[in-house]
Amino acid sequence: MIAVSNAGTARRPPVVVANGCESDPTSGKDSHLLHSAPHLVLDGLALAAHAVGADQAIVCLHRGDPLVEYVAAAMASRSDDPAEVRVVTVPARYVASEASALANYLTTGDARPTSSPPWPSEQGVQDRPTLVDNVETLAHLALITRHGADWFRSRGTENSPGTTLVTVGGAVCGPGVYEVDLGMPIGQLLWLAGGTPIPAQALLLGGLGGRWLSMPSAVDRVLAYEDGSPAGAGLGLASLVALPATACGLRVTATILRYLAAESAGQCGPCMFGLPAIAEDVQALAQGGMDPALADRLRRRLEVIPRRGACSHPDGAVRLAASALEVFHRDLTNHLHGRPCGALDSSTPPVLRELNPHPAQGWR
Repeated sequence: MIAVSNAGTARRPPVVVANGCESDPTSGKDSHLLHSAPHLVLDGLALAAHAVGADQAIVCLHRGDPLVEYVAAAMASRSDDPAEVRVVTVPARYVASEASALANYLTTGDARPTSSPPWPSEQGVQDRPTLVDNVETLAHLALITRHGADWFRSRGTENSPGTTLVTVGGAVCGPGVYEVDLGMPIGQLLWLAGGTPIPAQALLLGGLGGRWLSMPSAVDRVLAYEDGSPAGAGLGLASLVALPATACGLRVTATILRYLAAESAGQCGPCMFGLPAIAEDVQALAQGGMDPALADRLRRRLEVIPRRGACSHPDGAVRLAASALEVFHRDLTNHLHGRPCGALDSSTPPVLRELNPHPAQGWR
């Protein structure tokens, strides 16, 4: 039943949004899924629209994505979907695919997140209740409807059932997108990707707003959306990047933080001032800043930024920086004492070395 407003008038029908914008450069799972099984995603979108009584369904992709025409052609070949379905292209900014940013863009043309209620589920696109789901979630919905919940729960773990698509990159022999059971040990995933041609010192789990895990202990952790056990590795974004032992973890982290600071929507202090500040601190440490007060200042800054932003963007940057101080403690100590850490720039994974912000894209 459609909810009724306080004034007693029925709300307009809901809108369902399929989020296919892959803003994090470490991830390629959504593109892979839309290219290999677009109708599976569209089936899930139709089911979601039917379930909530939506009369509009929207597939969001980044502007300039070659998949736009491909998905549009798949949509044109369908009939009898319960809602009008269309493709909308969104500016290729890092936070433009956040749920409130998509709802804001589809209503106002501004792809920046909103910081206060009402949330999209209550009042989103065109002031309608809006369901925003990732394309992989919609594909799972279609498969569960076809095969049943017991089939889905026969894979994975009790709290994280089923399979997931994980993008594996960096210093591995076979980078790509892999469908794996949730609960799989990270070491087994690295084996599926052909292993590491040179030893890896750390893994970046969860994309640019994720966290570093130290090797070799990381290989025993399991991929799961819950992180309630010592062996758990909460996924967030399902991507994994192996960092070779010949790279400087602080230098790589500084590169990522500069990118995240440049990709800020510029709507709140934690992003406008906090992210550039922590990026500068990590950069100074990576360049051999021999001042112990620098590391202390960075830690203090990392304590005051979380949960104060208009969206979760600054929280992700803080999580990454804090994990770098822990995992790359040896590099930090060497830099603070003026000792080289033996890193080679050429060993840094390209996906992390060549991060380019999108200032020309704007937010419209």
